[in-house]
Amino acid sequence: MTVERSPERDAAVTAALPHVPSLGWTAAALEAGLRDLGEDPMAHRWLFPRGPVGAIEAWFDLRDRQMEEAARGEALETLRIPDRIRALVRLRLAASAPHREALRRALATLSAPWNAPMAARALGRTADAMWAAAGDRSSDFSWYTRRASLAAIYAATLGFWLRGPVADDGAALDFLDRRLAGLARLQGARRRSAA
Repeated sequence: MTVERSPERDAAVTAALPHVPSLGWTAAALEAGLRDLGEDPMAHRWLFPRGPVGAIEAWFDLRDRQMEEAARGEALETLRIPDRIRALVRLRLAASAPHREALRRALATLSAPWNAPMAARALGRTADAMWAAAGDRSSDFSWYTRRASLAAIYAATLGFWLRGPVADDGAALDFLDRRLAGLARLQGARRRSAA
């Protein structure tokens, strides 16, 4: 499922970010951001018809696109696939650092049971964007298993990164390295048992 995209939505959600730490992902935060832009504060009603949850989804989609753009300057094609994934997660964490509290609040909002389908879609799109940026062109069953594995690893790494009061990219990347190594061992064992 694709997310509606427009420069107006991107601008509105970006302008709301500084207000989210104090107001949460609410209509008030969206209205404050729109005021900062000199726009009608009520514009959030048609920009994000599903309310703040729709704004969160739009923000995550924007972050996926920004990560893909940043990855173009990383010469990922010279790296092995696990190193490409690590570089993409590093880019994502670095871009998230100024907005840790907004991200923490977004994930708290998405943890509500009624928001689970949207949370799963957003995580799936992020895993897909990472694999695409890493150069994965598979179209067989491995397309699904790779994305499911990366989604679980990224979610765990993000949780680890958010757990403390201060961002520690080094510790989070070490955590990621251990998850990727564990996945490689599991895949190796699976290949050996199938042979």
